[in-house]
Amino acid sequence: MPHRSVRRAAVALALSALALGQAPARADTYPSNKITLVVAFAPGGVADTLARLVGQGLQERLHQTVVVENRGGAGGNIAAAAVARAAPDGYTLLVTTTALAINETLRANKPFSASDFTTVAITASSPESLLTSPANPAKTLGELVKSAKASGKPITFGSAGVGSGSHIEAEYFFKEIAKIPATHVPFQGGAPAINATLGNQIDLLATTLGGGAAAQVKAGKLKGLGLASDKRAAVTPDIPTYAEQGFLPFSAASWVGVFAPAKTDAKIVATLNAAINETIKSPQVQNRLTAIGFDPITGSPAEAEAMFKAEVAKWGKMVKTLNLSVK
Repeated sequence: MPHRSVRRAAVALALSALALGQAPARADTYPSNKITLVVAFAPGGVADTLARLVGQGLQERLHQTVVVENRGGAGGNIAAAAVARAAPDGYTLLVTTTALAINETLRANKPFSASDFTTVAITASSPESLLTSPANPAKTLGELVKSAKASGKPITFGSAGVGSGSHIEAEYFFKEIAKIPATHVPFQGGAPAINATLGNQIDLLATTLGGGAAAQVKAGKLKGLGLASDKRAAVTPDIPTYAEQGFLPFSAASWVGVFAPAKTDAKIVATLNAAINETIKSPQVQNRLTAIGFDPITGSPAEAEAMFKAEVAKWGKMVKTLNLSVK
């Protein structure tokens, strides 16, 4: 029996050594199969747009087929859960938004956690904003808040759904920074929320500048009152930041990132990161992103991971402060 145990141990050790020896080889030959980008939201949205831009860039630079697969639902959790369970081989990647950071605290019953992912790249970001109808007499957010304090009437603000970054950011701003009563009115999508704003059914629209809002502002269909950013946005330079209007400095943004399952080989992550950075730096992609109100982002895997962890902490603090939860 002792000899059998020794032999078994020797075999196990040999197999482990063999597996370790094979791992670098797989990383060195990556990619040798098609890559699937699982998008956490429906076609046509910002995440889908970025996924297709990134997918085309990866295909051109890595010389391998890239497939974009949309798996919307549950605030991005369906796609995230699928990728979290996928093999950590670099062939199944998640393209999602700030929702991944928000859901870490907001949704308690999800079948995964942020630690189930490795951040490959954060590709673009757009600041949260508060917009209103051109017919609203307030010229700035400061004026609107001052008027609301004088009247004692709660401000009404709308957003697409409950638990989105726009909803959380606006509610946190009113309750913790402006310190005035505000009532959230959720809508099933951005278009109904915009229509309600234009019809003066609500005072404000909480939304990111990206994905269409910036175009509405530039066309004069919506009026920008404030930006949750440390600087003004190039696409809408006339919208002042919250801090410029006398409020405490506060920034919140919607971003789109690419994630791999945890334990994906660092060499594979580096290969993907480099190809994505090259894609984002291309003039064509830069122009496309800025035109829709997004700031392009590039950086190393370590920088992307640090940003994601900071976002999990930031949004977690807001969710806990507001005592929000979604099942």
